[in-house]
Amino acid sequence: MFAYFRGKLVLLLPEEALVEVSGIAYRFLISASTYRQLPEQGSDVLLFSHLSVKEDSLQLYGFSKEEERQLFRLLLLTSGVGPKLALAVLSGLPVQDVHEAILANAPERLYGITGVGKKTAARIILELRDKILKLPAVAASAASPMLQTTRLREDAVNALVTLGFSRITVQKAVAGILEHNPELTVEEVVKAALLSIRNS
Repeated sequence: MFAYFRGKLVLLLPEEALVEVSGIAYRFLISASTYRQLPEQGSDVLLFSHLSVKEDSLQLYGFSKEEERQLFRLLLLTSGVGPKLALAVLSGLPVQDVHEAILANAPERLYGITGVGKKTAARIILELRDKILKLPAVAASAASPMLQTTRLREDAVNALVTLGFSRITVQKAVAGILEHNPELTVEEVVKAALLSIRNS
């Protein structure tokens, strides 16, 4: 309904901001990331917005960048994730770090965020991996060799952990294999790691 609001920042708190537009003050809930990027009170400001509609309330959420709003809206598509938890994710990690955690299938990177446990982190990655790849900026970064290697390493480690090996053991084995053979596929890395672990 509202793409963004441009006006004067009349109040700025760690979790909310008031923006006056044509004599009307709008209250936005914001992430820690947006809080750090907003100017001083009294300055002109532009906030990208998302309107949450419930039976008994309307609530605006504000974002300093469009990329943050896009990720917020994608997080809301995840089962069990509401606006409060989505905002906590944005406060806990930069947008790029969340993108990379999802693309690399690395739920452990999300565990430290308030309210995000193992099941929630796994759902976020499972349900959003394909969706965020459709974002232009993410699609470009996903093609980078460094991110491809990170994703391959995480996929190989997770496959070996499901076979009953300890994460520490397989991480060491996989890292050693990829250091000398970064062009291997996940299947090839898993096979090589199995040989390495059994021979050690």
